[in-house]
Amino acid sequence: MKIFDPHIHMTSRTTDDYENMYAAGVRALVEPAFWLGQPRTTVGSFTDYFDGLVGWERFRASQFGIRHHCTIALNPKEANDPRCLDVLDVLPRYLAKDGVVAVGEVGYDSMTEAEEKAFTHQLGLAVEYELPVLVHTPHRDKLAGTRRTLDVVRESGIDPARVVVDHLNEVTVGLVADSGCWMGFSIYPDTKMDEHRMVAILREHGTERMLVNSAADWGRSDPLKTYRTGAAMLESGFPESDVDTVLWDNPVAFYGQSGKLMLDPLPESAPTAETFEGNSVLRGARK
Repeated sequence: MKIFDPHIHMTSRTTDDYENMYAAGVRALVEPAFWLGQPRTTVGSFTDYFDGLVGWERFRASQFGIRHHCTIALNPKEANDPRCLDVLDVLPRYLAKDGVVAVGEVGYDSMTEAEEKAFTHQLGLAVEYELPVLVHTPHRDKLAGTRRTLDVVRESGIDPARVVVDHLNEVTVGLVADSGCWMGFSIYPDTKMDEHRMVAILREHGTERMLVNSAADWGRSDPLKTYRTGAAMLESGFPESDVDTVLWDNPVAFYGQSGKLMLDPLPESAPTAETFEGNSVLRGARK
C-alpha cells in the first residue's frame, strides 16, 4: 500500500510516528498550518512556525523516507484574535516558497465575522498565487457551517476543483459532492469519522474527489489511520485499484494543481548524519 496523507500535523508527532508511517507505506504527506494548542500572541510566533514547516519539518520527514509538503494560512480559530491578523500581510512570501502546495487551513471555527473576513481574504490569495485551498469546516453546527463555507467559496470565484472541504461526515458529504469541490475526511480513533464509516461513504459516493487523512494533531489521534482505512477498504471488498485511487492518486491530483509536489523517492528511510541548520534527528553517534 502506497500512501500520501493529505492532511497530517507532524509538528505534533514524534520521530517514532515517522518510522511507523514509513513502514505502513506512507511516502508523502501535506502538513497544514494550524493552531498550537494555546493562543499565539505575536506575528513572530507564526513566522517561526511557518519557517519550521518549510524547513526543519521537511528535513525531519526526509530522514525517514517521506516527502513533506505544507499549506500556509491564518487558521480560523486564531482569526478571531486581533493580535494575529497582521500575519495576513506576511502570507504571500510563504505562499511563493517551494513545498507550499496550498493555502490552508482556512474557513470557520465559530462562524464569526472575523473568521469570514480572513477566509475571504485568503481565498483571494489562493486565486492570486494559483494555489489550491484546504478548508476547515467547524466542529459545531457542521451542516450550517458547511453550507456557508460553500457559499463563500462560490462567491470568491475560485474554481471549486481547486478547493477541498475537509472534516466532512455523512451529513455534509452530499453538499460538497454537489458543489464540485473535493471532499476531505479526517479519520480519528474516537471522534469525527472512523475507517468503517469512511468505507460506507465510499460505497455510497464513490472514490472520485475523495481525500482521506489522519490529521493526527495534539489530541488523541492516530497517524496510521490512512493505512487503516485502506485495510478496511480491502476487507470490505474494494479492489486495490480503488485503494490506490483514494490513498495516492487523489492527493497527487489535488495538490498537483500547485505545480510544486516533490514525489521522487528518497534513497532510504534511516536517519543519516546530515543536519539542518546544524541540527540532526540523531542523538549521539551510531553504533
